[in-house]
Amino acid sequence: MASVDNGMTAGELELLTALRRDLHAHPELGFEEERTSAIVRDTLSAAGLEVHSGLGKTGVVGTLKAGNGPRCIALRADMDALAMPELAQERPYKSTVDGKMHACGHDGHTVMLLGAARRLARTCNFSGTVHFVFQPAEEGRGGAKAMIDDGFFQRFPVDAAYGLHNMPGLDPDQMAVVAGPQLASSDRWQAVFRGIGTHGAKPHLGRDAVTAAGQFLTAIHTIVARRVDPLQPAVVSACAIQAGSFEALNVIPDEVRVGGTARAYTLDVRDQIETEIGELARGTATMFGIGCDYRYFRNIPPVVNDADAASRALKAARGALGEGRVLTAFPPSTAGDDFAYFSAEVPGAYVWLGNGPAVDGALHHNSHYDFNDAAIASGVAFWTTLVEQELAAG
Repeated sequence: MASVDNGMTAGELELLTALRRDLHAHPELGFEEERTSAIVRDTLSAAGLEVHSGLGKTGVVGTLKAGNGPRCIALRADMDALAMPELAQERPYKSTVDGKMHACGHDGHTVMLLGAARRLARTCNFSGTVHFVFQPAEEGRGGAKAMIDDGFFQRFPVDAAYGLHNMPGLDPDQMAVVAGPQLASSDRWQAVFRGIGTHGAKPHLGRDAVTAAGQFLTAIHTIVARRVDPLQPAVVSACAIQAGSFEALNVIPDEVRVGGTARAYTLDVRDQIETEIGELARGTATMFGIGCDYRYFRNIPPVVNDADAASRALKAARGALGEGRVLTAFPPSTAGDDFAYFSAEVPGAYVWLGNGPAVDGALHHNSHYDFNDAAIASGVAFWTTLVEQELAAG
């Protein structure tokens, strides 16, 4: 594996590694990142940046200006952990908080952006303005939208926004930068089938919501297979069902609740999925002579890289790591990321940085996952190079 030379000293790398492991040991959930935010604020202030806190409750923005360049960009890292236990026993920096862990690498994302802020504040080898955005609550709690609702773009108008996420399976000195869809929309849906309960031995006296729900669950997978354009990727999954009681297995219940998730890479397919699930749920209920309440909850829109922003990110990745270490063809993920709210407002690019082998299946949101500290130098190099190239001094 090639080494990354971004001017980082051994002492700086040691400091950032220690900070990453400290954050890993003290995970905080979305909108609860008080300790993490305080560390971010203190680090940015010590580096000489102008610091703004409280956007989206626990969000932090560090602003760095150099020269007279008019262009302004935002670099975003997420800070929150997940509500799940860390099962790996061998780590000295294992989570100290029961039921919480950094299982997606946001501890690493935070430290890499802090490292870039520290370096750029020392060198100031650019002309323009950079906003280092440390976002809370990426894991489904709406942190990006909360920051934007608190006036992010009014207080920090930018010309482009960039995000970075680690990717197990790529080397820590390897990146993937691709224009177009990167992550899917992340939505939830729920259908409640309302029948007439009755004795299990006398089903003809009621209206069976359980059988209706079963028919619906069988048919729902035909939406992607038979209704959505096969050239447009999409996912519809049923993930939860509630009905009846195992303490009363001779009772057909009045109500069955079914829910799940839906994913798409385009807004048109997202709209179509919402409509199709509802039509299927209501149609199934009608066929069985029962009622149905259907709701669709839009959570996160898809992340779609702007072509020009992706081109600038690609140039920076190649400049930081070398042309042979950057992939320009890489499959999008059906996961979601609310960076989408930033890139919906301004041209944006979301890039992937390797996290090394997925050892023992330790992928994102896995109880054995850990961020690979060997990627820290690569991440700092990318962020630094992106700023110095995009805001090149005259």
